[in-house]
Amino acid sequence: MANILILGGTAWLGSTIARLALDAGHHVTCLARGEAGAFPEGAVAVVVDRDKPDAYRHVAAQKWDLAVELTRVPAHARGALEALSPRTRNWVFVSSCSVYADQSAPGQREDAPLLAPLQPGEAYASELYGEAKSGCEQLTTANRGGNALLVRPGLVGGPGDPTARSSYWPLRVADRREPVLAPYQDGGGYRQHVQLVDVRDLAAFLLHAGLAGRTGPVNAVGASVPLTDALIAAREAANTNPLIVPYPLSAMADDGVSPWSGPRSLPLVLPSGDDYAGFARRSDARALDMGLVRRPLVETFRDIISAEEPWAGRQLSSGLSGEGEAELIARRRPAPGAEAPHESIDGP
Repeated sequence: MANILILGGTAWLGSTIARLALDAGHHVTCLARGEAGAFPEGAVAVVVDRDKPDAYRHVAAQKWDLAVELTRVPAHARGALEALSPRTRNWVFVSSCSVYADQSAPGQREDAPLLAPLQPGEAYASELYGEAKSGCEQLTTANRGGNALLVRPGLVGGPGDPTARSSYWPLRVADRREPVLAPYQDGGGYRQHVQLVDVRDLAAFLLHAGLAGRTGPVNAVGASVPLTDALIAAREAANTNPLIVPYPLSAMADDGVSPWSGPRSLPLVLPSGDDYAGFARRSDARALDMGLVRRPLVETFRDIISAEEPWAGRQLSSGLSGEGEAELIARRRPAPGAEAPHESIDGP
């Protein structure tokens, strides 16, 4: 049984890590404000404000087999390392593929250049997420002398996804309303891909590789599949065969539809242009070598449908509302008898 400290543990990924560790028989302590959710049952809860200088006094005297750090704030990363690193055998920092300076080239590995790191004295803002994670990585590596695992997920999905990026499509096609607006790539440019790792597989990998003492950066990403295949997987998971109204990605800007996430968006769709051609096509070779095990995408989607409330036209954190979709369908739906075949979920 290992003694595990999770710096976080109440939000989605952190609580998933904690529950898996508890189920495996480990002793788990979660240190967090507790504002992102409830502390997992069975874990020791340490409620703190990490902006305070004595934030780690309740856990600094213990020895830890593994610490898992989830912060995006460099000052928090530095404070935890200074207080806890000397008594911690293995350290995992959960970073992000957003740390990379270039997202345009498919297949890039962990040695690709990173964004300039945000320093502990600089203010964090959401638009500096990549720089902030890069700064946390730099601090972790410097403090641990390289003896830390820097896990870089891309898109994380699964049941309970608070962003709804992975939830929208399976819930939408499971709703059995007809028709369904489905994006397709028209014109030139790179072919859209999806690289989604299930939150449960990511959590299991963090624990496995962390307790094994693996070090260095690693892209903990899903298998890269064309957007077409991801949408077909959602339909297979829902076991429905909805009427499809093809929607060209080139129309998004004029229609006020955002890519990737947020209300009135098409989740899983990356921004246009070549700048993101490699974002969902990162190398996964090192993660697989370290033991990352990934369930099929259709299984993730099926579990989302089983665990979450039906879409029923409501506005999720990401995606279209029923009203918003109906508006776009009214502009695009072909005349009766000219509908696209069901097999053409990614376009005609």
